Amino acid sequence: MSKPLSPEAFKSYCVYQIYPSSFADANGDGIGDLAGIESKLEYIKRLGADVVWLSPIYRSPQKDMGYDISDYQDIDPRYGTLEDWDSLLKKTHELGMRLVMDLVVNHTSDQHEWFKESRSSKSNPKRDWYIWRPPKFDAEGNRKPPNNWASLFGGSAWEWDETTQEYYLHLFVVEQPDLNWENPEVRQAIWKLMRWWMERGCDGFRMDVINMISKVPGLPDGPVTQPDRDYQPGYQYYCNGPRVHEYLQEMYREVLSRYPNYFTVGESPLTHDPRDLLPYVLPERKELQMMFQFELADIDGTHNPLIPRNPSLLDIKSVINKWQAFMFNHGGWNSLYMENHDQARSVSRLLGFGVSTDKKTFNFDLYDEDLKKFWNVGAKLLAILHTTQGGTVFIYQGEEIGATNVPRGWSLEEYKDVATINFYRDELEHRKNSGTDKPDMSDIMDGINRKARDNARVPMQWDDSPHAGFTSGTPWMRVNDNYKQINAKNQVDDEHSVFSFWKRAIGVRKAYPLLVHGDFVLLAPEDEKVFMYTREHQGEKALVIMNFSRDEVTATLPESLGTTAKFIIGNIAQKEPTFEAKVSLKPYEGQVWLLAS
Repeated sequence: MSKPLSPEAFKSYCVYQIYPSSFADANGDGIGDLAGIESKLEYIKRLGADVVWLSPIYRSPQKDMGYDISDYQDIDPRYGTLEDWDSLLKKTHELGMRLVMDLVVNHTSDQHEWFKESRSSKSNPKRDWYIWRPPKFDAEGNRKPPNNWASLFGGSAWEWDETTQEYYLHLFVVEQPDLNWENPEVRQAIWKLMRWWMERGCDGFRMDVINMISKVPGLPDGPVTQPDRDYQPGYQYYCNGPRVHEYLQEMYREVLSRYPNYFTVGESPLTHDPRDLLPYVLPERKELQMMFQFELADIDGTHNPLIPRNPSLLDIKSVINKWQAFMFNHGGWNSLYMENHDQARSVSRLLGFGVSTDKKTFNFDLYDEDLKKFWNVGAKLLAILHTTQGGTVFIYQGEEIGATNVPRGWSLEEYKDVATINFYRDELEHRKNSGTDKPDMSDIMDGINRKARDNARVPMQWDDSPHAGFTSGTPWMRVNDNYKQINAKNQVDDEHSVFSFWKRAIGVRKAYPLLVHGDFVLLAPEDEKVFMYTREHQGEKALVIMNFSRDEVTATLPESLGTTAKFIIGNIAQKEPTFEAKVSLKPYEGQVWLLAS
């Protein structure tokens, strides 16, 4: 991919995210691998993707599915070898796509040589590569962590080290110690490994929790917002911290500026204000091309991501409108995603399936009924929503075939994710400490079913053969029960399938630059069933109109839109509908029109 690309090329990309453990297993050991990914590249190309992003494949003890890295310059044996990666890169490039790696540098594994040295003694040269602090003591002389921060995966964010009699910081699991970015040696080591991958042919990076690399000096206690818990969220002291932009500008100077065709996207959990993200993505600041914001991803969650809430369409419209308008008006750029390896499936989350009309209750029987009736059209409606917003489109494996959450009947034993297991364990302990020997945990299992990350991490559903064609062996995780109905083989050659519709929607987006670059104007913001907006760019104007309800609706169009339009794409109409001042939409129907100028 050496030919120079336009600096704006990334804006029109469709990026396909792969979760390697669950994508395709070539050697039959039950775990996805690089050879499996290579065997499916033509499928990804057929969909219309420009970029393939791999979740972490580096050497790792796998305490957090590869986000705990013990060697950044090697491939974990479960996935293959560096030679397998070279082969995958070559084939990806031959197909005209680009290959992006996941950069996880807020923390390492506790088995990384850097940390082994750091924890060996206080005088070790790498001691200051991580964040070590002496203990505090209460009035009775009991040892306490340096502050009250909670780990994002439960318990304290600090772990006691007997050898050196100090605590180290881990915002995630105990085995993921946070690097000390204040230390210039740490930053230079990171720049070196990034250059190593770029020289090998990698086309860029998705940067894991990159907004957490700068902590507020002094690491103050977080405010007590959960008085019944020992540890508190300390988000404001480690998200979008005081030196994060300085570090990213240094990254640009030391690494990115040397590779003209690079691709970057940063992740920014716990960030819901576009003003906090804009500085990362303004081109003149020379930091990153775009950031993942979490407001839409978090819209069906509460203070804990595994405790669900039922968002209304007004909530969804408000969030999308906020980010679309703000980034357009301030010269920034959006990254668009509805799914990834950390979210439950969008078909199960964002269409209101299972939710009562008043949004107050969720019922699993109603959810199953909705899924049966509206799965196909609903998945296509989300494809319309996803591909008609301004920004770069990211699709997660299985989204393109309308993959759903796992069944409610699955027990905790089927879930593999450390965040889910820790949450259940902590909640069980909390309820027992409140005086119940055998607490009822069904509400917690309800929430886990609706929100767990494992909904997206089950093996990819390739066909209706055993284990959905993912492996010839025993899969590392159970396959979703509905693989015989929902799988890629059923869909790739069926022009009415969810896959074929995604392919068309991506093609439409590429054919109409206004869908990538245009201004976004929300219409009928108070309508609780209809989501309607226009996109306008260089004299062209499109109208997107979608019914997010189980009912047939009639939407009245503003007179300013005129009376003439060309039908571009819809998820129900087999023949071109008539463009009229009042548009009748079936349940979960969406239409896109090019308005006469």
